[in-house]
Amino acid sequence: MSRAFRSLVERQLLKARAEGKLSGLEGEGKPLPDRSGEAMVDPALSAGMRIMAEAGVKPEEFGLKEQLAEARRQYVGLTDPDEKRAAMARIADLEMRYNMARDARRAFFR
Repeated sequence: MSRAFRSLVERQLLKARAEGKLSGLEGEGKPLPDRSGEAMVDPALSAGMRIMAEAGVKPEEFGLKEQLAEARRQYVGLTDPDEKRAAMARIADLEMRYNMARDARRAFFR
């Protein structure tokens, strides 16, 4: 981090503290959570996933992965060739959408 940027951050923190914006925050006075498991993970990806988890939101690819697993379970029980064909088309569509969502997330965080 450059010296000028660090100085800017410090000034902003001091200003926020003086205005009382840093008191009464959730977790104040408590130790920081142990995130040693995230040491080897990209910080931006980790922060993004944590924010989404705290908001109760999950990435599109996770929902698609669940739908894909369910579609595959349903396919196993089918016997009618037309139903199997339709189920395979659904599986192919879900696989394509899952791969696109996963690749988009990976490209975004690079």
